[in-house]
Amino acid sequence: MAAVLLVNRQCRRKSRTFRQRMVHLDCLSDQEVVARYRLDKAAIYELESICRQDLSPLTGRSFAVSSLTKVLIGLRYLAKGDFISEVGDIHGVSKARAAVYIHQFIRSVNLRLKNIRFPTERSSLHHLKRKFYEKCRIPNVIGAVDGTLIPIQGPSQDEAAYVCRKGFHALNVQAVVDAEMRFTDVVSRWPGSQHDAAIFNACGLKTHLEQSNNGLLLGDSGYPLRRYLLTPKVNPTTPQEEAFNKHHSRGRVVVEKAFGILKSRFRCLHKSGGVLPFSPEKSSQVVVACMRLHNFCKTRGVQEPVEIITQDDDDDDNNLPNGDDRNNNNIRQELINLF
Repeated sequence: MAAVLLVNRQCRRKSRTFRQRMVHLDCLSDQEVVARYRLDKAAIYELESICRQDLSPLTGRSFAVSSLTKVLIGLRYLAKGDFISEVGDIHGVSKARAAVYIHQFIRSVNLRLKNIRFPTERSSLHHLKRKFYEKCRIPNVIGAVDGTLIPIQGPSQDEAAYVCRKGFHALNVQAVVDAEMRFTDVVSRWPGSQHDAAIFNACGLKTHLEQSNNGLLLGDSGYPLRRYLLTPKVNPTTPQEEAFNKHHSRGRVVVEKAFGILKSRFRCLHKSGGVLPFSPEKSSQVVVACMRLHNFCKTRGVQEPVEIITQDDDDDDNNLPNGDDRNNNNIRQELINLF
């Protein structure tokens, strides 16, 4: 009787199905590859070699998924913000496995790509200051800072804290960029309701700038005026103040453009690609990985997206007083007098 039951159970067991997995990069032009994965072929192969140690299968049995396929799955999700099931279908894996490979890829990128570094060497700082001066004619500038909202799925804990001023669940991500729109510092752990100024006041970069006196950051009027953080003149009344604001905007716009390119390249970060369907902690890692890949693309000279998203959801937030003091106003006035 037991033998009969065993035979029946084996007959009912569903046979395993191995989907066909086609790595089809060689069948596509570089332009087509960039449109689908945001990196060109050479950059994808280089990225795969960087992440291979983390993504290579431990065995060759049972049609193991290659590290290159895992890289393509991760890039496709970040680039399009597609349903994970569709990303899996395209690359011949199940939805569950696609989700696993996406997170493996994110962890590997954040572990292996160490390309978000705030400059501290004298030569790097001098280069930054020269580039910003050529752009906005304001001396001693080493970066531009701003925040951007990244839509996420409403979390189960502290849900209300993640509702941003625009009315959707989000992370408020602070970033600093250089004159060439590379990210040099990022803070991605704060909920969407947090004010930009509060995020800056709690970050380690603020302490570094206070202690080092290496240069200035350009920020919008939502930030407080500080010795190391230069904001525009609110309600300018003289031609010099208006000229200063105009040049300040020329310098600060690089961070807005960088956010626009980032969200255009990786649609999973923009509301047009839906929302990140992960916990805030995992969503934060996705954001950082996208910024590291953005810097990787800048270094590799990968073409930028044709249509660049504007920062319509990240307008200045001036709800809090900026807390300017006389000394900081005097420092800004000396710069205004240059114009």
